[in-house]
Amino acid sequence: VSRAVKAINDGYVIIVPLENGYAYLCDAFSHDAVRSIHVMRGDEDGVKCQVLVRNTKMAEGISRNLDKRTLEVMKKYWPGKLTIQVLPNAGLNWDLGDDNSLDEIAVRAPSAAFVKAILAKTGPLATASVAKSGAAPILDSKEVPLDGIELFFNNGKIRKTLPSTILRTIAGVHKVLREGAVDL
Repeated sequence: VSRAVKAINDGYVIIVPLENGYAYLCDAFSHDAVRSIHVMRGDEDGVKCQVLVRNTKMAEGISRNLDKRTLEVMKKYWPGKLTIQVLPNAGLNWDLGDDNSLDEIAVRAPSAAFVKAILAKTGPLATASVAKSGAAPILDSKEVPLDGIELFFNNGKIRKTLPSTILRTIAGVHKVLREGAVDL
């Protein structure tokens, strides 16, 4: 954990195992590191990284206008495989890949113990699958691309599971964008 935290604090991108596959991870406020993730993935302009948080309190700090129902859902299903798209705190200086044009972020508190331990020592982390946008997640460590990576935390083969459920919640309006692991 200390090696991962040091690399992230030094502005590097690392690869970690998450619940659904291997993922890039970096400081969400490091513009260069986030840009590196997009370059390594070959993303088109406008593709945005997801943000991992430790808990609901951290999500509240980076979001605005969270309604009571959304907070209740976060508390019930986090950590876990529920991603919630919310409005970002307007005072934050970050660019997750959309040049701040979408005014929306996807936030999740992961259940992966190793990543939770990293989040306990960092702030919010930007993340994206090591797979190309739209491709199936990479589950086998032998298939992980390592070019430009400071650290790779290998967990062998990751078991295939359902993806996270994605819930969009803006101004009190809730809409399921993708049904996955969390049964609605």
